[in-house]
Amino acid sequence: MAPSRADVARATVSVLSRGGRWNPDVMLVEGASGPVVVKDFRPRGRLVAATLGRWLCAREMRAYRRLDGLPVVPRLLGRVDDCAFALEYRPGVALSRSLRGRLPEGFVGELLAGVRAMHRRGVVHLDLRHRSNVLAGEDQRPVIVDLGSALCFDPEGRLGRWLVRWLGLLDRRAVEKWRVRVEPSGDEAPRGQPSPPASAGPAPAAGTASAGSRGRSRPM
Repeated sequence: MAPSRADVARATVSVLSRGGRWNPDVMLVEGASGPVVVKDFRPRGRLVAATLGRWLCAREMRAYRRLDGLPVVPRLLGRVDDCAFALEYRPGVALSRSLRGRLPEGFVGELLAGVRAMHRRGVVHLDLRHRSNVLAGEDQRPVIVDLGSALCFDPEGRLGRWLVRWLGLLDRRAVEKWRVRVEPSGDEAPRGQPSPPASAGPAPAAGTASAGSRGRSRPM
């Protein structure tokens, strides 16, 4: 259940991300029922909150509703008011090269499966290349956050399926980018074993294959 504006005012609040001129503040709200994440346009001023903020809240909430029940996406808890809404708190570490070799073997495959499940529901994220939008959760499973740029289409209609197919390429290419950055490369030693010594022989010909700190939590 989403907290009310009065609940937020009484709770302990930490700002996770300060929005720019047109973006919401993202806050961790520690209430009586536990921590939740609130995205709030009110700090942008009354005019922005009542117009653009209200519309963007409704659009992002629509995407979260479409994806309700997918483990890879935080659960929508509901509106705080017309210019703010609350989400399940899913702490995690933003993906980066520092996590290479430290994630479970199937992590990227599970991330790709989550993206495909989103697409089947007619939602494309469009901003998965940003490192703060894909987390390694505390359970070492992928979490996709921040649907502010997401678009929803009718997955049953021909046009909707076509748009999801082509716009979804951006999401799938982003997953491949993360595969390159966080999965061990073929010439790295297995985790926990020393790297093999460099060969004293000639380098392999071109085209041949060679043998061979946690970041800050971003719960959005």
